[in-house]
Amino acid sequence: MSKHPTLLEHFRSFCYLNSATDFERSVEYFAVFGGMGWRVDMSKSIEELIEEKVLANYRYIHGDTTLITQSNPVYHSLLSALALGDRREHSAFKRANLKREEGEDAIDFLIDNGLLVLETSIEKPVDGKDDNSDKLLFTQPFMRFWFSSISPYYKGIKEGDYAEMKEKWTHLKHEFTNLIYSQLVMEIVKQSFKNDANGGYIASIGSYWDRNVEIDILAKRKSGGMIAGLCKYSKAKASKSDLTKLKELCQRAELDIDTFVIFSKSKFSSELKKEKGENLKLLSPRNMMSLMSDLSEKDLLEYTNKKY
Repeated sequence: MSKHPTLLEHFRSFCYLNSATDFERSVEYFAVFGGMGWRVDMSKSIEELIEEKVLANYRYIHGDTTLITQSNPVYHSLLSALALGDRREHSAFKRANLKREEGEDAIDFLIDNGLLVLETSIEKPVDGKDDNSDKLLFTQPFMRFWFSSISPYYKGIKEGDYAEMKEKWTHLKHEFTNLIYSQLVMEIVKQSFKNDANGGYIASIGSYWDRNVEIDILAKRKSGGMIAGLCKYSKAKASKSDLTKLKELCQRAELDIDTFVIFSKSKFSSELKKEKGENLKLLSPRNMMSLMSDLSEKDLLEYTNKKY
């Protein structure tokens, strides 16, 4: 396996290995078990699989993980802070109670050893005073799950007491897939504009953030044009007010946007649908199915870690 497969490569490998056909269900299971080359029986609940594959093998997986982290408590606390927080360097240092120099040294080590990758805002704020710290992404979804939901509760888990871990997971799981969704929506946006003759393919894509504004998706096209996107995960339909909010965020960040994209897990209001056109694309989970199309053995990544 190459040092850093993309999230999409991990996802397609996971789907092929586990004969996945339902996109939303695949994302839910991938967010917990992805990036490890594990076979997962998706007819079972995630909670059942967590107990069977992770908690029952805690000592072994912990041992595998500490080979990378060298059992360094600073690395563990920082990884948990990133997994549970907003992924910004400085807020993770604060959450982990680390001095800046100590935190930066830890991040350098964790990046060099393949656990994290650095993410920077696609555009810098117009006002340098609004500049904010970079963010970090876990290279493997399972490691984000481990450091958010297993590692912090090791005392009980290693004694066979899973109550605290299960209680915390109950509160966390409803939003746990959102980050994975956002990353996969970016892949769909890249596909959607790949053959667009008007503005050309997407040259770079990610997110935008400063001290006051966060935009889920920001992309630069070959032509120089920009695309801004919003991801909505609630049970409420995306509405015209969501588009208005996105436009307001872009204005506050002084971004010149020519195309807007809205992804919604729960469909769109009729009013918003009327706005759809050359300057507004609406994406749903049905559009995401193309990320799972034409799966074959060539999508299977070779993982060198132990399988549980």
